[in-house]
Amino acid sequence: MARILVAEDDRAVQSFVARALAHKGHTVTTSDDGVQALEQLSVNSFELLITDIVMPEMDGIALALKVTKDYPELPILLMTGYSAERQRAHNLDELICRVITKPFTLKQICAVADEVMIAKRVPGPEQNPALTV
Repeated sequence: MARILVAEDDRAVQSFVARALAHKGHTVTTSDDGVQALEQLSVNSFELLITDIVMPEMDGIALALKVTKDYPELPILLMTGYSAERQRAHNLDELICRVITKPFTLKQICAVADEVMIAKRVPGPEQNPALTV
């Protein structure tokens, strides 16, 4: 099971994503913006950062730039509902793993998170030997 940080200012989306990932066996921590996410990263370790692009204080692009500098091994998954922001994110292809467009389903966010972690070789619930029957 992975430790995942979700940075999202929309509480409904934040809760939706956190519940979906927790249901899959992951430990999820949430933050409302990029500044809070950096605070969480400074005191906890995570295997995946999922962040919205448009947020107050520090947006997801600025967060991704800071995280790739300070935590280069941490995979980043960006979420956005804006096509212009999606294009802005694609300009960072070397720094981020994936961009997922809102709206998405529970199944889609879990599948994309799993793909990112598998690509970075982070054990998911199905890969955890303690969970093998």
